[in-house]
Amino acid sequence: VQLVQSGGGLVQAGGSLTLSCTASGTTSNINAIGWYRQAPGKQREQAEWVARISSIGSKDYGDSVKGRFTISRDNAKNTVYLQMNTLVPEDTAVYWCYARDSYMWWGQGTQVTVSS
Repeated sequence: VQLVQSGGGLVQAGGSLTLSCTASGTTSNINAIGWYRQAPGKQREQAEWVARISSIGSKDYGDSVKGRFTISRDNAKNTVYLQMNTLVPEDTAVYWCYARDSYMWWGQGTQVTVSS
């Protein structure tokens, strides 16, 4: 499985951004795709789980983003989206897309910076 991320960048507080994660390869066994984020100064092992969408479409969110972020997918494009609204400086992080089958696959990471 290969995951390619796009989106991210710099936005002012209160603004919105959308991240994309496109999967390729053997995707039929993937049971969930989601996002983690790594805040500045934190190690990747301390990354915060953000959201996921399962193969049957169920969605879960971390408490810090619930009500502001929305995860969705386009099966025809093998792409998962993370719509991020009402961004705050604390959302500043490197966002990592992941896919899970019997293994955890990772995207290349993308920077999101929210200015106050």
